[in-house]
Amino acid sequence: MTQHRINTGNHPPIKQYPRRLPLAKKEEAERLVKEMVDNGIIEESSGPWASPIVLVKKKDRSTRFCVDYRKLNEITIKDSYPLPRIDDTLDALNGSQWFSTLDFKSGYWQVEIQLEDKEKTTFTTGQGLWQFKVMPFGLCNAPATFERLMETVLRGLTSEACLVYLDDIIIVGRTFQEHLNNIRKVFQRLQKANLKLSPKKCRFFRKEVSYLGHIISADGVKTDPEKTKAVVD
Repeated sequence: MTQHRINTGNHPPIKQYPRRLPLAKKEEAERLVKEMVDNGIIEESSGPWASPIVLVKKKDRSTRFCVDYRKLNEITIKDSYPLPRIDDTLDALNGSQWFSTLDFKSGYWQVEIQLEDKEKTTFTTGQGLWQFKVMPFGLCNAPATFERLMETVLRGLTSEACLVYLDDIIIVGRTFQEHLNNIRKVFQRLQKANLKLSPKKCRFFRKEVSYLGHIISADGVKTDPEKTKAVVD
């Protein structure tokens, strides 16, 4: 299975101090840290690296725990593995009649960090040091690592049975039976790679689906009105 590497060459470790948080946010940060520890996402660190955290409010008012890896990213040697062009991906959907979309359960967190690079993900909330055991958001090469993983797992099926853009997979078919067979093939690959999906975010056997900011159907591709609503309003 693919592991994420953080190649910083011979650059010395970067240590940043924690940013001050209001009491309410500090308590929220500690709650989220405990949650990640309990889920096996992070572990205590004793290394020389440290990055500050940022708490971001999501649309549903819940909190996203982020680490500001900008300083780390500046010294990381970039992975040039390409992401697919979205327009090419959408063009490849022509001729399909049936569609299913898959979304992963915390996709990045299903990718391990190379052992020697774990300490580089270290963050501090002001109370202790913690490092990720899996690939966190915010690392500059994380998209390339995840795309490489997906294309490796689904090699031979892309274009024929499905298309993939990072953690968004669309399975296609010209007939219902072909679509069913394609779903089975994709699921077998994901199961073999031990990759887990988020059932509530998946959509199956649809004549029309939303994918990569577009509405996909047998009639073609059009922009998703939800994505343009903010601009129009």
